[in-house]
Formats: sequence, structure tokens, C-alpha cells
Amino acid sequence: MLPIPDAGVIEAAKAVYEAIRNSDGTDPSTLPDMGFDEAFFERVSPLLEFLWSRYFRVKITGLENIPESGPAVLVANHSGGLPYDGMLLAYGVRKLHSTHRLPRPLVANFAFRSKLMGPVVARFGGVRASMENATKLLEQNQLVSVFPEGLRGVGKLYRERYRLTRFGRGGFVRLATTTGVPIIPTAIVGAEEIHPVIGKLTAPARWLGLPYLPITPTFPFLGPFGLMPLPTKWTIRIGKPIQVARVNVDNPAALLEAAEAVRTQVDTMIASMLLERRSIFFG
Repeated sequence: MLPIPDAGVIEAAKAVYEAIRNSDGTDPSTLPDMGFDEAFFERVSPLLEFLWSRYFRVKITGLENIPESGPAVLVANHSGGLPYDGMLLAYGVRKLHSTHRLPRPLVANFAFRSKLMGPVVARFGGVRASMENATKLLEQNQLVSVFPEGLRGVGKLYRERYRLTRFGRGGFVRLATTTGVPIIPTAIVGAEEIHPVIGKLTAPARWLGLPYLPITPTFPFLGPFGLMPLPTKWTIRIGKPIQVARVNVDNPAALLEAAEAVRTQVDTMIASMLLERRSIFFG
């Protein structure tokens, strides 16, 4: 049986709706702290807590690998059809880390153009993905979370689940090297199955500012209700920091080699977690 949202969850959902309805289209990069709204984050926390504790029942390990202070880049796999993973990684670290730090997710441009996602992403803590924005956050001793698979990761078909795509062109390695901060490999298991993507719709997604809408066994056949994620059991594992200070950022091959080493580490963590998992829905 699916968990039933309580009054706090409903109020949090209303806060999201109000943010969308009242959006004035302001570029979040022009706002203090790139649009992050602490009060909004607290208002929607009951909804995030519902997803974390009761719906996906997330277990997170390795939080001791995130420093109590100072900058770092969390690099994680990306999946799920819709990007719940970045949101819940940020919430879980904020909730359970010893100093309650908030990883600021780097988010693709399309999210800020979306009529639904744009007004919410920045207020939650998301930042338009760019070297300049990420560098500013790290210079402020903040955490940044990066999902190098990008849209290819989120849009993986169900038959391709847990097969990591290439980690971009090494941009996160360049970021960590030029700022002198560690990379923290992060693996997420469970999000691959929340929307079993069997195809994609592009034309109807354009008016929402989205690159596509996923075709799943329930969507679009059940209408909006078909977008409800399956209540899979999630596990997040935070790995030990990796130092990449000596990588030559002017050498594309060196950047790709370092990025591949991080990808291999995340892939190894995922493989270990899948071996430990007995059930998609019960962990």
C-alpha cells in the first residue's frame, strides 16, 4: 500500500504550486545566492521528508566522507526519467550530515526555461550549470553536486538501467582541478526504476520547456497519474574523496582519463550495491 500524504505534505505541495503561479521570470543568477530561498526550502521540507522516509525509504551511507566544512564536488550517476535523484541527494545530506550541509545541484538550462521547474529549482538550491556558477559556489566553501551523464542519464531506457553513459568531456574534473577541491564519488541505486522509460515524447513536452516526456507502462496511458513514480527502495552511497589537483586541464585526454576514473569508481560502487540488493521495492 502506498503511503498517504499528511497535512504537512499537502501544505508543502501548495508552496510549490504558489511558487509556480507567482513566478515573475526573474533570472535566478541575478538574485542573492543564485536564487536559493531558505524559507522556501523549509516550507517544502515535509514533502521531501515524505519522499525520503516514507515513499522511497532512502538509506544513505558514507556521509562521513563529506567534509564538515569547505568546498567539494559530489559526482553522481543520474537516472529516473524525472530528476528526483538530485533533489533527494541534496535533502538527505542536509538532513543527516553532521553539519547539515546542502549540496547545490548543477542543473541543465532546460529546467530554468520550464514553466513548471524553473520557478522552483533555484529556490530549492539548484544552480544553472556553468563553470562560472560552480566556481562561485566553491569559492564560498559550498558543496556542489554534479551529474555528468546529464539528460542522457535521466532519459536512459529501462533496459539500459545502471549502465553509466560517458561522464561528459571532463568538465567536473576541470572544475575540481582549477579550484583545488576534492571529488566525492556518489552512487544512487533505486532511482533507475521509478519511471521505467520505454520511449520518449518530444513534441508535447516543448510547451512545458522540457526536452521530452517519458513513455512508461503508466504514462501517458493513465494521464497525469501515470507520472507518479514507483515506490522503489533507494540506497545512496558516498565514496571517499578523490584528489585531482595534478590533472593538466589544458590536455583534453588527461581530463577524459580522470573523468573515466571517477566514472569507474561510481560504476564499481553501483555494482556492489546491486549485488547487495534483494528487491527493487524492499531493498
